[in-house]
Amino acid sequence: MKNIQLDDLYNFNFLSNLKISDDGANLLYINHTADADKDAYNSDIHIRINNEHKRLTTSQNINDYIFENNESILFTSIRSEEEKQRLKSGEEFTPFYSISLTGGEAQKVFEIPYVVKKITKISDDDYILLVSYDIRYSKFIEEDNLDTMLTTKKELQSHEVFTTIPFVANGIGYTNKKVFRLYRFKPSTQELTPLTDTDSTINHYDIDKKRQKILFLATQTIARPTLKNGLYEIDLSTNKLQTCIPEKEYDILNAYYVGENIIFFANKDTVYGNNENLRLFLWDTNTQSVSFVNNPDLGIGNSVGSDCRYGSTTMCKVVNHTFYFLATKHSDCSLYCLEKDNNIREVVKINGSIDDFTIHNNIVYFIGLESSNLQEIYTFNMDNKQLATISNINTVLENKYVATPQPVHFTNDNIDFTGWVLKPYDYQPDKKYPAILDIHGGPKTVYGTVYYHEMQVWANKGYFVFFTNPRGSDGRGNDFMDIFGQYGEIDYSDLMKFTDVVCETYPAIDKSRIGVTGGSYGGFMTNWIITHTNRFACAATQRCISNWLSFYGTSDIGFDFAEDQIRGNIWDSPEKLWKHSPLKYIKNAKTPTLIIHSDEDYRCPEEQAMQLYTALVDLKVETRMILFHGENHDLSRSGKPKNRILRLQEITTWMDRYLNKEK
Repeated sequence: MKNIQLDDLYNFNFLSNLKISDDGANLLYINHTADADKDAYNSDIHIRINNEHKRLTTSQNINDYIFENNESILFTSIRSEEEKQRLKSGEEFTPFYSISLTGGEAQKVFEIPYVVKKITKISDDDYILLVSYDIRYSKFIEEDNLDTMLTTKKELQSHEVFTTIPFVANGIGYTNKKVFRLYRFKPSTQELTPLTDTDSTINHYDIDKKRQKILFLATQTIARPTLKNGLYEIDLSTNKLQTCIPEKEYDILNAYYVGENIIFFANKDTVYGNNENLRLFLWDTNTQSVSFVNNPDLGIGNSVGSDCRYGSTTMCKVVNHTFYFLATKHSDCSLYCLEKDNNIREVVKINGSIDDFTIHNNIVYFIGLESSNLQEIYTFNMDNKQLATISNINTVLENKYVATPQPVHFTNDNIDFTGWVLKPYDYQPDKKYPAILDIHGGPKTVYGTVYYHEMQVWANKGYFVFFTNPRGSDGRGNDFMDIFGQYGEIDYSDLMKFTDVVCETYPAIDKSRIGVTGGSYGGFMTNWIITHTNRFACAATQRCISNWLSFYGTSDIGFDFAEDQIRGNIWDSPEKLWKHSPLKYIKNAKTPTLIIHSDEDYRCPEEQAMQLYTALVDLKVETRMILFHGENHDLSRSGKPKNRILRLQEITTWMDRYLNKEK
């Protein structure tokens, strides 16, 4: 049996955007692959037809598509050299191409002079668009003055003027003066009509089944937004706007038409804070009122961690007046639905994660990470409850050692936990092995039994790897998630108890050769660990938080996240923020520490890593810092392929340096 290698990443297929035609004959998805030569991802539409999987497009840069009808699709792509040069010059536009599902050459059908984030077809000559709009220069596009737009855009590259917060977004950059707007487009006349203004930004929209109304969520573009979307509706026959739920009343995640009414996930009043599990509400179009529907107490959406996904997916969908959604429970992500009696029912559950789904004729089609396998496409028959695999796309791991996560159960503070251990390649119980504790981000996410490339690489190099979901994690209700004001306390206790139990369960682990790593919240916790114990031989902290005081105002979530999570602010209770900052305890640090960060990380800004690095150097702790240029908070999941490989190589080399020799 062969070993898994770091660069096996180049042979993985990442699947997303799963959709099926109205007649059920054609199942489509986007297949993303890492390209070593271009140091980028090739993304093309693939089709399953007559039980065979074939590539439909050859553009290599497709992000989304929609069905025009049962015979063709519409997709966005930069295909020609002329389009590439226009894009390089700073022009903002989105070309749309049509291609037959039987193949052939794609034909350009129209172009929008904005960056289109989403398109929905109303009729053959009527589309709804969600576009990115810059208040400073996009108006010149409306005036058909491209030269002025390009000149103004170039002049603005020298500076930023901030008038609102937040002013950055991870993976996007500076967002001041940028909004999302809804437009209506008629290809026959090239008429592009704005449906919303620049006083608010659109965060989500949906169109009713009859294609007569559109709902959307929006927040005002004011100095300090409420972050609580308003719910609005437009009558597409008159373009008349109606306010259903004013901004500030509900913290709404998304909303969908179910028949004539609107179902939405939201919270109005919270006990725990921003991370509190969302409830289901209904906007009744007849009574013009909101009613409570259900409190599923689930982690809405998919929070099962993996470094083997890429591309956009569907979280919710309405099919035949039934509302379906993905949610996380314990360590798995399953598909649920809201039944007519307003009860929540689990529809499809696998040992792992449902990453994307679509439904036709009572058959659920979904992309899944099942057990320790890479993504494949599955079907679930809701009538006979039969589950089947309908693809064999990811074969790279065949005949290679994939460590099976072994469950480890433990109790701390009278709470039951489950963690997992990956045994090293060619494991022999009478030998001694090094080990790595891996801590997830969030903190409201989860680790499960799905394939995680970094962990499998370490197991293949001869390490035990162990991981768990301490308090603060998702999937076990609000009480378990509640570590507000307790960061580094009860969660630290859970992780240390887990480490103790793993070492007792697997005496082959050399206790003097254990490393620790984690990213984001896991980076914070790694920092907390090295400033509170010397039991680990080395550490690798990634995209971390080290100082809650300086985190305020520098992160895209920094103006409310720290106060919500830590229960302190810089003017009334700075001592509370400092109490939970690893930097306060840095004089205790003795552990050799690798620091990995990205200079476009606007979630956990680079100053967090720089402070930590400087302090460790001043204290003469063995330290190394790698700052990746042009990468953001998602380096390990969607960064450039070569940087993803280099990141993992740096961590592995650091662990090898301190853990690979018996002491």
